[in-house]
Amino acid sequence: MATGLTEFLDNFVKNHDNRQLLAIPLAVLALSLAVLLVSFASSGSPVTLGMEFQGGTQISVETTNSPATLEEMYSSYPISDARQTGSRVIMQFGIMDNEEQRQLEEDVMSRYSSVEIKQIGPVYGRELQVQALQALFISFIGMSIVVFLIFRSVVPSFAVVFSALSDIIIASAFMRVAGIELSLGTIAALLMLIGYSVDSDILLTNRVLKRRGTLEEKVSRAMQTGITMTTTTLAALVVMYLVSTFPYLIIPSFTGIALLSQISSVLIVGLLADIMNTWLLNTGILRWHVMKPEFRGRYNR
Repeated sequence: MATGLTEFLDNFVKNHDNRQLLAIPLAVLALSLAVLLVSFASSGSPVTLGMEFQGGTQISVETTNSPATLEEMYSSYPISDARQTGSRVIMQFGIMDNEEQRQLEEDVMSRYSSVEIKQIGPVYGRELQVQALQALFISFIGMSIVVFLIFRSVVPSFAVVFSALSDIIIASAFMRVAGIELSLGTIAALLMLIGYSVDSDILLTNRVLKRRGTLEEKVSRAMQTGITMTTTTLAALVVMYLVSTFPYLIIPSFTGIALLSQISSVLIVGLLADIMNTWLLNTGILRWHVMKPEFRGRYNR
């Protein structure tokens, strides 16, 4: 798989000019931004916020009833999700006033003997939103500083940061379209995606700027290493997604793990976007940069 993809991308890069290389990833980025902007205009948030970030109540009960049955049973309350986890069903509810909250808890406690209730207030949810944004912002600032210190050149450093930002935006747009909520788990996936993206971008930039050989040779060698790294990670994530989403295909008594399924799907889409952004977007910017008359002798030798 890695060899075939490497050959395809290598031939594509060699047979298209810089504008053509940039057109595809920039079009996907523009479409992703449009999705997030429409979502923000309609709901006030670019992605669907999970319970941790908007507040609500999570109730876990041990029951033989299906999640669909419980959703119907508690449809008079603001139930947003019900899923099976082993012998338990976990239900999530939106924000309720004190009286409605009390009635719901009494109803559940009267029906089931094994009940776990977790409540997050809207104020705490907003604090977590701020902390999550701060984590992403600090990650990008730290990454930008490190990248600039490594290459000490504005254009290559900008290409690395811009490529990573594009990966995050595309993955976030996928979350919105797929209905994946922004939770502490998916925030962790987005932060991991920054690391994966920077890894492949720095590999490419380092090979182009600091290794000997023609530009085409350096890009090809970097691509062989980078695609092998990314496809290896993708293979592990695909297995993780299948096991966490369809475990009953392997062991009938097992149920899915929604959080792992969401994390793996976000990372899979993000890494696919990273392949496009690294080997088309970043390569196009770097190739334009090093082919400028003042740099041709320095980087092509």
